[in-house]
Amino acid sequence: MKNIFKKISIIGTVALAAMTFGSCEFDEVVDPNAPSLGGVQENATIGQLNELVVGIESTTRNGLGVETTASGTMARELYLFDADPRNTGDLLGKNGIGLDNNSFYSVSQWNGNYRAIKNTNILLNAIDNTESIDDTERNGYAGFAKTIQAYELIQILKSYGVARTDVADELNLGPILDFNAAIADVRALLEEANTNLSNAGTSFIFPLAGFSTSVSDFQEFNRGVAALAAVYAGDGNGALTALASSSLNLDATTLEELNAGPKHVFSQQANDQTNPVFRGPSTPENPNNGDQIVVHPSFIADATPGDARVERKTALRPDPSTQDELTGDFETRLYATNVSPIDILRNEELILLYAEASILAGSPGDAVTALNVVRNVSGNIGDYTGPTTTDALTEELLRQRRYSLWSENHRMFDLRRYNMSDMLPIDRAGDQIFNVFDIPLSENTGA
Repeated sequence: MKNIFKKISIIGTVALAAMTFGSCEFDEVVDPNAPSLGGVQENATIGQLNELVVGIESTTRNGLGVETTASGTMARELYLFDADPRNTGDLLGKNGIGLDNNSFYSVSQWNGNYRAIKNTNILLNAIDNTESIDDTERNGYAGFAKTIQAYELIQILKSYGVARTDVADELNLGPILDFNAAIADVRALLEEANTNLSNAGTSFIFPLAGFSTSVSDFQEFNRGVAALAAVYAGDGNGALTALASSSLNLDATTLEELNAGPKHVFSQQANDQTNPVFRGPSTPENPNNGDQIVVHPSFIADATPGDARVERKTALRPDPSTQDELTGDFETRLYATNVSPIDILRNEELILLYAEASILAGSPGDAVTALNVVRNVSGNIGDYTGPTTTDALTEELLRQRRYSLWSENHRMFDLRRYNMSDMLPIDRAGDQIFNVFDIPLSENTGA
């Protein structure tokens, strides 16, 4: 990461900036297309601080496509059929091959998450060294930056199982921590951010592309992420407390209400990016065999008959697709277009978090209530009628997470944290199951 941080500058997206607040206001000594740190770290203007916010939002999308498809392949959710043989070879352990710690699937997400974290630290340092804002506005920037930083660290922990949480000083980075120590740091960071947000007034002075600019709305997002971290730490009661102050809506009766929540946004404007998980639909005239996300056969075979989620998220191909001795009959329909937004934390996931927190806290009735919302509104498969033991409800929870959160970078981590990775199917003789990415070679973990 030392090498990574030395190379990272403030990364923004011109198109995203134009969508949100029009133009850059850097002093003329600073190149707006490659702004220097010195230009924003000493008495930055509000325009410069807002440009940093745009950079943070933009870089949270970096590595998202690889993160989703690589973890989805390892978790047997999908196959990525394209020209790169590592997608069907390395990630499935073909013929006993191991993962490569210097390959795109190990490096892309790590670099992307830490670029966003780097930008949050630049913003935090900038607001401490400017007279352009008052304390209320300073708290708004700080609450935003710390919440996003915590969310990015959670994504790293999900994929790598470890994280370096202390990276504020790029010349003196903290150690890489195991999961328990790192998630404790994340939870503390979220509480700091929540305190900042409580003192940030009613509306941010900076625009946001995927979030409301209401401080109270963003604070609800912070509490949702705090619930996420608490569940991942095994703290059901802590998660329930956080969820009580989040945007959780257990009374949802429509897909629109389930989908409510902040999004990653995309566009086709110059210098912006499109949805990296979208693939165009195949037709008999254009079978699209060269670059397609093919649904793992087990996702179809294991589904409850009539589950509406399968029908919404997948489609039968004109012909089966085969590559590298792997075959699938269905392909993704998760996103309608190449500019469809990707959820960051939607109500459906919060409801599933509530169910999981209730199981952890010993409240099976509440867990069933939440699971039934998802089963009925999202899946249209009726109420849960099975046992209400912890083991049975956990199995049901993971099943609903599998179908509600398919190909959204959850299942690999879900199975790993419940020690259930060995239940995954082996597609070819000699394949292996991996449930965590290697830390990139350039990271030098002993440093």
